[in-house]
Amino acid sequence: MKNKIEVYDTTLRDGAQGPGVKFSKSDQLLVVKALDTLGVSYIEGGQPHANPKAADLFKRVRDIDLQNSTMVAFGSTRHHKNYCDDDPNLKALVEARTPVVTIFAKSSVSHVRDVLGITLKQNLTLVRESVAWLKGHDRRVFLDAEHFFDACREDQAYAFEVIACAAESGAEAIVLCDTNGGTLPEDIQVLTKAARKQISKVCLGIHTHNDSGCGVAGALAAVRAGATQVQGTLNGYGERCGNADLCAIIPALQLKMGYEVLTQDQLSRLTRKSHLIAELANMSPRDNAPYVGRYAFTHKAGMHADAVSKRKSSYEHIKPELVGNSTHIAVSEMSGRSSLIQKSAELGLSLEKGGQETKSILERIKELENEGYEFEGADASLDLIIRKATNRSRSFFETLGFHARVNQPHIAQPTMSEVTVKVKLPGGAIEHTVAEGHGPVDAMNNALRKALRTTYPKIEGMHLEDYKVRILDGKLATRAKTRVLIETSDAESSWCTVGVSENIITASFVALLDSFEYFLLQQYGHETGGDDAS
Repeated sequence: MKNKIEVYDTTLRDGAQGPGVKFSKSDQLLVVKALDTLGVSYIEGGQPHANPKAADLFKRVRDIDLQNSTMVAFGSTRHHKNYCDDDPNLKALVEARTPVVTIFAKSSVSHVRDVLGITLKQNLTLVRESVAWLKGHDRRVFLDAEHFFDACREDQAYAFEVIACAAESGAEAIVLCDTNGGTLPEDIQVLTKAARKQISKVCLGIHTHNDSGCGVAGALAAVRAGATQVQGTLNGYGERCGNADLCAIIPALQLKMGYEVLTQDQLSRLTRKSHLIAELANMSPRDNAPYVGRYAFTHKAGMHADAVSKRKSSYEHIKPELVGNSTHIAVSEMSGRSSLIQKSAELGLSLEKGGQETKSILERIKELENEGYEFEGADASLDLIIRKATNRSRSFFETLGFHARVNQPHIAQPTMSEVTVKVKLPGGAIEHTVAEGHGPVDAMNNALRKALRTTYPKIEGMHLEDYKVRILDGKLATRAKTRVLIETSDAESSWCTVGVSENIITASFVALLDSFEYFLLQQYGHETGGDDAS
């Protein structure tokens, strides 16, 4: 194992600037706790002077007993018109009462002259005095050299003079920033190596953005050249194209490059933390994200699935369990019998490779996919197909019909949906119910619950979580088929079901029926004649 690499997370500051990302006050504390248990070294909470929400976070986080992480307040060097003692930004950094503060400074000649409107010498004075003042107030100081790599293309000597000035003034870490995200990894490596030679006695950090698609690669290149602190965000959230993604950087450093970053127990939490942060940020997890994505270790082609069953490393670059992920087999029109058998085993079912059942199920799946179905993201619907084909299921109710009505008396008035459902229960009893909802899917859900809750009271424990619609062939306009995916959950797990039809209401109803049936199978027994409903 090589030397320790410090992880500096800026999800709550840089990440929160990403389009669509939003953290409430309670979310902020949950993010802090999640990052602490993950084991990151530093958590940057925001700019207390510019953002009252960040200032409030630093007050609230004092009540949390952090085990692994140190909170960091972020700001700038003093304004050139202020003395340090009178500068509101520096005063806010001290009042945040974080052990570490990070300040950013201009390292670009054109930015100093055109943006700040001061001389190059005055800029060095800002750096020197701001670092020294904060050190004098018993703060550990990190300095972000803003636009460092772009600055080196302008005037490398001055960019290096800025970081040397910060180091000589007492900055504990100097962070080289690819602020515009346009520097390629080989250039980052060369300049980081040169910076490492000049400021050999302080920690050297790297802060990259992803505007050229090289955020992660740039960060890894900097580490190769001597950087020992890596800044980034969970899931790569950030302004424009985002920041370097720590969910890719951390395992690459530890599993590929041999650096000490997290404990193995902490690393195994990475996938869960990634998905939790996505939920808190009000963002959908990226299914194809490296290491932590839902599809990161999913195999669709039959040949690949067969090979993975024999030797997982044939199509998996690491053991997915190391980052808290797992192998998945996607059953589709490209799949063979091996894929179906492995997927069945994943669902807790067993099939014979040469059996007629396996052949029939695979043919049925391919027929449905020709109609527009897709089971890669709908395991629950696939589970039902396999169970019904192998007589491992039971009938909980029979749908005799449904009717949906959408009523909007006036365009300015809210829409009200009403659905009538007729079902036949075991023993022949008929339930004919009607319910309203905020849209037809909500009304369907309410009507089905109303019809089934007396016989199956546990049904109150399931809840709809997500609803996705895709038009399969837009060229057909209103005659196009629609595929609906519904995600449902209870206290223990979540599951997805799928429905397809030229009518979006029908497609939704099919997916919803599968969701209810799957839940009932889990709660009341899978086999025909299984547990009673009570």
